[in-house]
Amino acid sequence: MESRRSLPAAARDHAVLPALLLLLAALAVLSIGMGRVSIPPDRVVAILASKVFPIEPYWTSSEELIVLNVRLPRIGAAIMVGAALAAAGAAYQNLFRNPIVSPDILGVSAGAGFGASLAVMLNLGTLGIQASAFSTGLLAVALCFTIGQAINRHSLIILVLIGVVIAAFFQAMISVLKIIADPIDVLPVITFWLLGGLNKITPGDLPVVAAVIGASLAVLHALRWQVNVMSVGEEEARTLGINVGLIRVLLVLAATLMTAAAVSIAGIVGWVGLVVPHMARMLVGPSFERMFPVVVVAGALFVLLVDNFARAASSMEIPLGIVTSVIGAPLFIALLLRARTAWS
Repeated sequence: MESRRSLPAAARDHAVLPALLLLLAALAVLSIGMGRVSIPPDRVVAILASKVFPIEPYWTSSEELIVLNVRLPRIGAAIMVGAALAAAGAAYQNLFRNPIVSPDILGVSAGAGFGASLAVMLNLGTLGIQASAFSTGLLAVALCFTIGQAINRHSLIILVLIGVVIAAFFQAMISVLKIIADPIDVLPVITFWLLGGLNKITPGDLPVVAAVIGASLAVLHALRWQVNVMSVGEEEARTLGINVGLIRVLLVLAATLMTAAAVSIAGIVGWVGLVVPHMARMLVGPSFERMFPVVVVAGALFVLLVDNFARAASSMEIPLGIVTSVIGAPLFIALLLRARTAWS
């Protein structure tokens, strides 16, 4: 009887990922067509396909410009940001064996926010803001590791505590920059960047970010078995021949790189890395091997949905970070109420 009951569950687990991929593809096409200039889905698909196949154009040049240069980069950025934050959150939650850990646990978001704010103060332009946010996000995590290693190199609790301190420090530095910033020209730019958004994405923003996020996801995918074992306990992992210290460093490095890359182009977008891994566990169980591809696609789907809402909810676009918080907080409570069991 037990094996008979397990067959439908196994079939459901295998069906979840294809279903999410189809839903993501359909939503991406619909999202590209959304906006003040509405473009039908069939025309969107034809415009995209015309770059690969010889299709006689039946659309206007302005529609092609909107699809390829305005909306496609934004949709691609939403997918990458969602996938990166959700995967990083899942990796950190498994590493720290804690269900309330998120990608900014080691101060990467606060560090990136300070770097972006400083770049705005120095008038470094869009590329300078992104580079500064990325580099200071990495700096924050490097400081966590350096101080944590000096105190207790084997303690994850110490690492988390140092992360809280580093995040608080960079938040304070952001506040200092806000105080001294020009309230007319500079302060609004800093404020809106920190709230998160994808409205200023251009095609040139994506290649480097896509390479960083893609490489980091590949590392996590390659380490998914080791991460799964380490979530049970480090002693068990060592008995199976896993180099716990090396895997921990690679895991944190990959998660940090893609979080910093996501924050550098989207600003601070909260709740994705906290909520989406819980949703994925409810769909396919706690095993990181099964959950990882699901959490990547689910994260992309979640941010794309939220970004569509941010664009369509009012005449003025709502910052993405606000919408993720408004949706993510009650959704997280609903997930906890539905689960009614301890996370493992």
